[in-house]
Amino acid sequence: MAPVRRRQTRRRTLLGTLSGVVLAMAAVLTAPAASADIPGKDEIAKSDNMHHLANIPKPGPFSAVDAYGTDWAFKGKYAFAGNYNGFTVFDISRPAKPKIVSVVQCPGAQNDVSIAGDLLFLSTDRSMSDDSCQAVPKPATDKTAWEGIKIFDISDVRNPRYVKAVETKCGSHTNTLVPGKRGTAYIYVSSYSPNSTFPDCQPPHDLISIVKVPLKKPAEASVLSEPVLFPDGGNPGDGQPWPNGTSATSGCHDLTAYPDKDLMAGACMGDGVLFDIEDREKPRVVTSVRDDENFAFWHSATFNNKANKIVFTDELGGGSAATCNATIGQQKGANAIYDIVGKGDKAKLVFRSYYKIPRPNTDTENCVAHNGSLIPVKGKDIMVQAWYQGGISVWDFTDSRKPKEIGWFERGPFDDKNLILGGSWSAYYYNGYIYSSDIQKGLDVIDIRDKRTDKGKRVKLDILNAQSQPDYFD
Repeated sequence: MAPVRRRQTRRRTLLGTLSGVVLAMAAVLTAPAASADIPGKDEIAKSDNMHHLANIPKPGPFSAVDAYGTDWAFKGKYAFAGNYNGFTVFDISRPAKPKIVSVVQCPGAQNDVSIAGDLLFLSTDRSMSDDSCQAVPKPATDKTAWEGIKIFDISDVRNPRYVKAVETKCGSHTNTLVPGKRGTAYIYVSSYSPNSTFPDCQPPHDLISIVKVPLKKPAEASVLSEPVLFPDGGNPGDGQPWPNGTSATSGCHDLTAYPDKDLMAGACMGDGVLFDIEDREKPRVVTSVRDDENFAFWHSATFNNKANKIVFTDELGGGSAATCNATIGQQKGANAIYDIVGKGDKAKLVFRSYYKIPRPNTDTENCVAHNGSLIPVKGKDIMVQAWYQGGISVWDFTDSRKPKEIGWFERGPFDDKNLILGGSWSAYYYNGYIYSSDIQKGLDVIDIRDKRTDKGKRVKLDILNAQSQPDYFD
């Protein structure tokens, strides 16, 4: 999610939008006339092949409206759900009856999660008074303020144990786990939007931070390097306001690694990037693309399983705006599908088409392309994806030029008078089921029963970090 620049704490303002607190959250908007195509407040609508098995509301410490549910990671029979106030561990051994195992309170925003072995990595993207779980917000202008990566031992999922914190420049908006060799993991930290008044987040910030973690000695984790990815400064942006503006590049929002292919895709504000990560400690730009006409903010990326396509998302409006409507249209706030043409250093990203959900949303529903993952069907390119209050979409991009939706699930507006941040933040497919982290409603479990996706149920994983894609059919 694209953040809001903090006045004192560093909650970045970008495109007039947010990441920590919704700019328009309290604004009263005029809802459009009721439509048979738009479900009512909190009403569920879905395609016939999407079966809603369960919903678990956000637990007590996370029940407040501004305690946003965020990203997922999975290990065995457990799902780990980030929240601006910490994270929750669920037992999903019975997907229709998930249970809360433990709740860890550790405020920090966004608290995106990744897992390696018995370690969980938590992103803190808010300047805090210190690196503890009792910290409170502190101005980013204060050199003593802290933000970065926290590490937890989850060998006992009922009692996760805080092990270590690593401070990173401009904090950690998201994190990407890249397995290394000889018991080492690398955490690629994405952060952005520097300010000359922030001692630990100085312009131009054309870099990422790489944290090296000895898995058996996580307390020795540290920043290995801060490689500059955009020595030419990246996309300068066009200086235009939302919704027509193109963001300048000052770091990356999200990085998706494909370790088995030694590749990584970067969504870096104004640039979409393909990286070579054969040398884990020295990621290298292979090629990049821009779409100054239709993309406002390159937000995230997903490879197909063959790694000859990348789906990039445009988080128009930073996730806090109503962009799934006729006024915005079908090319802004959408996915862009690129084929990877050529091999090695000669590879290029070639645009093929846009995909955006076809259903209308009200003016009180924040809706835009967001986080998703592949459904592992051999010979097909199918993914499930969150669209905030636009719901969840399952779509097929096997033909890069003609993507099509094959299933969907959504609720009506969280509030039919006010635009309040809500909806599905991340929707991922794991061991036969779709798990959605709803910002306000908590955990949703969905079973898609469709001959086009049923073969995906046969594929089982031990761990899934969506930003570290597995090769499902190697």
